[in-house]
Amino acid sequence: MITDSALVAIAGLVAIVALLFLLITRFKWHVFIALLAPILLFAMVPGLDRKALITAFERGFGSTIQSIAIVIVLGSLLAEALKHTGGVERITTSMIRWVGRQRMPLALTLSGFVIGIAIFSDVGYVILNPLVHSAALSSGLNMGVMATGLVGALQMTHAIVPPTPGPLAAVALVGADLGTVIVYGSLISIVAALAGWVFALLVGPHIESPPSREFVGQSFAERGLEGELPSTWRAYAPIVIPLALIAGQSAAAAALPAGHVVNVALTYLGWPVVALGIGVLLAYRNTTAGHAEARTSTWVEDALRTSAMIIMVTGLGGSLSQILRQTPAVDVIARSVAETGLPAIFLPFVIGVAGNMITGSTTVGVITAASIAAPMMKTLGLSPEATMLAGAAGSMIVKYVNSSYFWVCTSLSRVPLRGALILFGGVTFVGGTVAMAAVYALWAAGLI
Repeated sequence: MITDSALVAIAGLVAIVALLFLLITRFKWHVFIALLAPILLFAMVPGLDRKALITAFERGFGSTIQSIAIVIVLGSLLAEALKHTGGVERITTSMIRWVGRQRMPLALTLSGFVIGIAIFSDVGYVILNPLVHSAALSSGLNMGVMATGLVGALQMTHAIVPPTPGPLAAVALVGADLGTVIVYGSLISIVAALAGWVFALLVGPHIESPPSREFVGQSFAERGLEGELPSTWRAYAPIVIPLALIAGQSAAAAALPAGHVVNVALTYLGWPVVALGIGVLLAYRNTTAGHAEARTSTWVEDALRTSAMIIMVTGLGGSLSQILRQTPAVDVIARSVAETGLPAIFLPFVIGVAGNMITGSTTVGVITAASIAAPMMKTLGLSPEATMLAGAAGSMIVKYVNSSYFWVCTSLSRVPLRGALILFGGVTFVGGTVAMAAVYALWAAGLI
């Protein structure tokens, strides 16, 4: 044990979290340094067993990233390939064709649901913004109706469904089954995304938000370059096939004997390293001669740069969890939650909400929720999957002025600030709330 004193341990946890949020919000420190510094300062509290703390720190860091680091890198590389090869645009145009141009807000919402699984939400919105303005102009709808569902859907799967780095990191921190999280996370996300679409239809018309002609002509289709986009199958395959393999591995393990040929095959093919590796290869098939140099250097370097921060923060989250496990704080907090009579599932949700609203980062929110709630799962009676999904649902509530995603969507959509607070803050509130309701229903039914 690092300390036998529950008071010292709880006070240390509160101080770590408070200092983390202060360093990020007030002093604008990078989240990695902002998380590392409070942990190191906690080690200086008198009476702690520092040798035990160092051991816990190193074990937590190493065990967390050992199985997830390469997966995060592959997920980031997949996102880079989809971004640069036109996969995002093809997914969107295909969704418009299937749903119909007369239901463009729904088509964009469904596109955001798919795209957010593989690509950071702000990147997805930047790519699709010209199409959103053009669609609003041609249909006579305002940006409140046209963009809001997309904004919410992109954020939803970005927060909940791996292999986006945030939820992938949370899965590692709590030890959840990746396939199970993908299946139930996708179900939760589509329900919540559709709720965001309904919110856009109801509230959007009442918010003055005209589209802008300055973006017209910037999409692939308007520039006459739609023929350069990958086919519909090639655009979806890098996302759908890896997810199907990973989810299939979990389903086969639960339904078939260990020695069954399907189970044996999926044990390897559904290994996230192999499954996402296949996704990267499929995405690279969509490259053209003009991508030759970028795909071997720039894309890989950008992916490594993006994933490095997530890996390091995830490792520190693992260290924090391991340190907490070596103190009485875990049992004291868990018992206190149980004594309130509130369902235990709301603890990771509330932590996710706090992490996101204070720092403005969904990724920080979901990692913080997983890090703090992971040691308490056994006492609270929560499964790893329920813990991760509840924290992820909270981590998207609410996007407002301290969120970079909020400003990307606000500035590009040309929606006035007051309207953006109502629309984009509102849709992320509705989405997160509905997502948590779905998580609670699955948990109460014993499915997670």
